[in-house]
Amino acid sequence: MNIQKCGIIGCGNVGATIAYTLVESGLFNEMVLIDLNKEKAQGEALDIAHGIPFTVPSEIYAGDYEDLQDAYLVIVTAGANQLPGETRLDIASKNVKVMRNIIPQIVKYNTECIILMVTNPVDILTTLTLDISGFPANRVIGSGTVLDTARLKYLLGKEFNLDYRNVHAWVIGEHGDSELAVWSSATAAGIPVEEYCNQHNKENSRQCLEEIYKEVRNSAYEIINRKGATFYAVAMGVRRIAEALVRDEHSVLTVSTLVKDSYELGHICLGLPSVLGRNGVEDQIMISLNSEEEEQLRQSAKQLKQVYEQVIR
Repeated sequence: MNIQKCGIIGCGNVGATIAYTLVESGLFNEMVLIDLNKEKAQGEALDIAHGIPFTVPSEIYAGDYEDLQDAYLVIVTAGANQLPGETRLDIASKNVKVMRNIIPQIVKYNTECIILMVTNPVDILTTLTLDISGFPANRVIGSGTVLDTARLKYLLGKEFNLDYRNVHAWVIGEHGDSELAVWSSATAAGIPVEEYCNQHNKENSRQCLEEIYKEVRNSAYEIINRKGATFYAVAMGVRRIAEALVRDEHSVLTVSTLVKDSYELGHICLGLPSVLGRNGVEDQIMISLNSEEEEQLRQSAKQLKQVYEQVIR
């Protein structure tokens, strides 16, 4: 297994931007792009390759599934895009069909890689990938609520006029409408966020935080309505996940992964704080939730399981 080799399946806006971002990062010295439209993959690879003299030396090329045989990380972005007015779950049936074709082809040539699912609805498709591939749960990961958590930290930082790195908060559950912000453990500069609001004369702290949560939850819809797709921030989120994996960082990120039995949420993948290292998901962090948050997480898992059961029939 070549730790510095990565495959990307799907060369649309998200896949191409991830490829560009990862080449810029210098994490990999070999990258293969795969797409149904091979000319598109070739064009993206060539365009990015021409910029390699400005960054760390590496090789990027268009290929086929057999080129994945020694790749450490395989990133899946192929599938139907979320259209204006659609939820991530609306496109579940379309993309389940796509993954039923893609995942067996990955497994045919590589049974040792880590699969990182980015296509939406990411939690549904991560669960499907786990079931089809037969891989251990630690090596099937979805991008989960990593981007949602970044959005939350960004907006809280703006609201409090703080460096985002001094804001600690999680968005967990579905990467979608039933996700929840874990306010009970969120802090700004080490102070609980509600207390921070009160200390800095923020009127009606609960309303302030609720408006921030709604903006996080609706961010993708707002961006899609304005420009048709989201791809820059998700590419940066994928880069962060890849860094944690390749560098064996043991960093905690809210990726989508199979829920531990201790959560009693059943067989489903969703976003939870997880420790990422060279072997994938190495642990799942049992963060404290208040009773309201526990119920929200159960409802999020329930909705995902209902959709999953419908689309895999």
